[in-house]
Amino acid sequence: MTREKKKKSATREWIDALVFAVVAASLIRWLLLEPFTIPTASMEKSLLVGDFLFVSKMHYGTRIPKTPLQMPLTHQKIWGTDIDSYVDWIELPYFRLPGFTSVKRNDVVVFNYPAEYEYPVDLKTNYIKRAVAVPGDILEIKKGQVSINGVEEVNPPKLQLSYDALTDKRLSIDFFEEYGINRESFYPFDNGAGYLIYATDDDVEKLKKSPAIKNVTPRIDREGMGDARVFPDGAYFGWNKDNYGPLEIPGKGFKITLDEENMAKYAFTIEKYEGHKNLEVRNNKLFIDGQEITEYTFKQNYYFMMGDNRHDSLDSRYWGFVPEDHIVGKAWFLWLSLDKHKSMFSKIRWNRIFNGIK
Repeated sequence: MTREKKKKSATREWIDALVFAVVAASLIRWLLLEPFTIPTASMEKSLLVGDFLFVSKMHYGTRIPKTPLQMPLTHQKIWGTDIDSYVDWIELPYFRLPGFTSVKRNDVVVFNYPAEYEYPVDLKTNYIKRAVAVPGDILEIKKGQVSINGVEEVNPPKLQLSYDALTDKRLSIDFFEEYGINRESFYPFDNGAGYLIYATDDDVEKLKKSPAIKNVTPRIDREGMGDARVFPDGAYFGWNKDNYGPLEIPGKGFKITLDEENMAKYAFTIEKYEGHKNLEVRNNKLFIDGQEITEYTFKQNYYFMMGDNRHDSLDSRYWGFVPEDHIVGKAWFLWLSLDKHKSMFSKIRWNRIFNGIK
């Protein structure tokens, strides 16, 4: 005699469905796609604050979690608390499944912020920038223009720089928006003589034709004026955000002699990201396991990332190379875009939905 199968209660069915949904969402998020929101203006106008996009893990290959003991669908903290969402009892070595491609120059990439050392690699804050240089490239910036291997790069079509817009008039939000400059991209001077603006070349050309504007000039740092905030040592090299390099981007197998200049350029990267447990820099010399090293061969690839809003972006010019093991995925397409300054249905930027990211 066969027993009649006991019917699940409504509560049990609900719990089973919830568990299945969490497991399925976690697998999709880990293996295939992860949602990401643009939080800052560093990629304006290529990407806007309030853009929601999907990051493809498949393109560069899914990264095996370094910290597997983590609450599903969280990142650093449990939602709404300051409690860590993970424990670091187990940490796995870096490994990435095969992908469709590797990071290419000018890809828009999501990665873990390298300089956030308080978290494991895979739980550092996610950033999004453009990979302007890849392993083996020699990067140079002159008067704000990026060159790779001696050739000027074609700029992203919506690249922004900062400008001084001189005027004796008080200008409104509507005025600037008419010229394509949003309300987070202009700031009045204290003396009332004009505005600091962040704008594209096309926006600037239109603004110059306005009778309300006397003059528009770019804010470009002077060549040779070293900035101590700039990586690896702007004061030593005389580099700043607009005049930078030449700097070769290291890759796996890239061998250097550790002379004074290369120590200044690469010692920080070797110390922080190459995985040596017993490394020390003393008197501008590198020691590994107590032995002085005069030559070094890099163990992984590195990338140089910059925001398309070049004068309003904290990027590789300030905190250095992005290691390969910090790469999360390729920014793929937008699925929603919301303007926080609008209301109701006007908040939705309909023309951006399902746009690919270039």
